[in-house]
Amino acid sequence: MSTFGIVALAVGGLLLLVAGAAAGFLLARRQRPEDGRDVGTPVERATFHTLHTASFAAPPLRAGLTPDTARKAVRRLRPLLGTQTLALTDRESVLAWDGAGGHHREAAMEQVAEVLRSGRSQSFPVSCDDGNCPVRWGVVAPLTVDEGVLGTLAAFGERESAVLVRATNEVARWVSAQLELVELDRARTRLIEAEIRALRAQISPHFIYNSLAAIASFVRTDPEQARELLLEFADFTRYSFRRHGDFTTLAEELRSIEQYLALVRARFGRRLEVTLQVAPEVLPVALPFLCLQPLVENAVKHGLEDSVERSRVTITADDVGAEARVSIEDNGVGMDPDRLRKILRGEGGPATGIGLRNVDERLRQVYGDGHGLVIETAVGAGMKITVRIPKYRARVHPAPPSTTPAPGS
Repeated sequence: MSTFGIVALAVGGLLLLVAGAAAGFLLARRQRPEDGRDVGTPVERATFHTLHTASFAAPPLRAGLTPDTARKAVRRLRPLLGTQTLALTDRESVLAWDGAGGHHREAAMEQVAEVLRSGRSQSFPVSCDDGNCPVRWGVVAPLTVDEGVLGTLAAFGERESAVLVRATNEVARWVSAQLELVELDRARTRLIEAEIRALRAQISPHFIYNSLAAIASFVRTDPEQARELLLEFADFTRYSFRRHGDFTTLAEELRSIEQYLALVRARFGRRLEVTLQVAPEVLPVALPFLCLQPLVENAVKHGLEDSVERSRVTITADDVGAEARVSIEDNGVGMDPDRLRKILRGEGGPATGIGLRNVDERLRQVYGDGHGLVIETAVGAGMKITVRIPKYRARVHPAPPSTTPAPGS
């Protein structure tokens, strides 16, 4: 199911749930308070109540279907349905039971097994020898995602009710949509991890060989310089191949870029001129790991290795209100805009522009299409790449700071 379809299902189910709750509120509350306070119409109050309840029930479900998340979710959803008991199950057992009639858990799993097998909701009478038990009738609805039926939502009341059947099915659809979004989040994480692995695999063996060769050339003539470069090389590779965290800080990414540039300058000397201008207030901003480094490598490649002239690379990071704006500009050979568009669409060939396309796609996944790469270039006119990074975004948190020792320690 597409993301749009899942969101539409979530919204549609929620709106139907609002309508059902509104009807209940209209029956129960026909009168306004007599103190003159404006608390809205019954429909408005019902809508607010439903949305407010759903907002509290959604976060636990977005963490997956576990006993803890199920317990938190049913505690919020049961008052919304107004039923005596609400339960969530997986395919094996009752994960959470909120309300009366806990002694019916095992019997309920018999009905759950039928729903898991058929994928269709079931309603049934409940027999009980306890005259004080309010559980006399139940509804079990499947929780369905693309992979199949993950579990069920079960509601129990005092008597048969067509309204409860419909409400339980709508709530089950809404819960299913939240669980489907969990899988989308996991798929997104797997995709980002795969793209980072692709970037790591792209680190050129020639760069590693040339860096080590440049270090070796200083061993006899300048041992201290060789030692510093070796530490820079170790820190650069440690950062590039770290295994924790999808995000980093601008400070850490720029530090890795400085290490990369130190190794390049060791090879090319004065042919490479770098200007770095960074506003200190944007250094703590979180951004996707290995997001800027490939852009600098691209600037060096097209500005230096493809040209015999002296190369200039300028890196700036500015504070622009709610965002940090990072620009990477070179005076290299540039690129035909039509060719660039093909590269960003993935039409440049298996070994062309992987870094640019990878970074552009990851930025759009994390921040939305409005935050992709902005690239200004033409043949013979160099290239300028601009990235806009929101300072604050939910679920964008850097990994713990690295414990890389400082050179000389």
